[in-house]
Amino acid sequence: MTHADAPVGRLGATSIDCPDPAELADFYGRLLGMRRVVESPDGGVVAITDGAHILAMMRVADYVPPAWPGPGQRQQMHLDVSVTDLDDAVAGAQRLGARQAEHQPQPAVWRVMLDPVGHPFCLTTVGAD
Repeated sequence: MTHADAPVGRLGATSIDCPDPAELADFYGRLLGMRRVVESPDGGVVAITDGAHILAMMRVADYVPPAWPGPGQRQQMHLDVSVTDLDDAVAGAQRLGARQAEHQPQPAVWRVMLDPVGHPFCLTTVGAD
């Protein structure tokens, strides 16, 4: 595999928007046999794992549940991609057609990127091993 063909990172987590991260984490933890691994100080993010996969619940103000399969719904989840070097990963993602989002809430740990058609995803050193 050449450098140009090498992946930028690996899937780190799937994040789900919700009104109450702790409540949803408890549900999915029981449903999937997962345990808590991360909880932000304000409770806005709670992540659970089974040792191989991470599922993160993220609080969203004015959450509106999806009306599946209705069109026009807001984002309900996004991908976190674990990387060892954020700057290198950003550059690699940009080479593939992504761009950095204007709003970067924690750029030392996460870089919010937009895919070629505008879907957000995060590059993060969390869980990079």
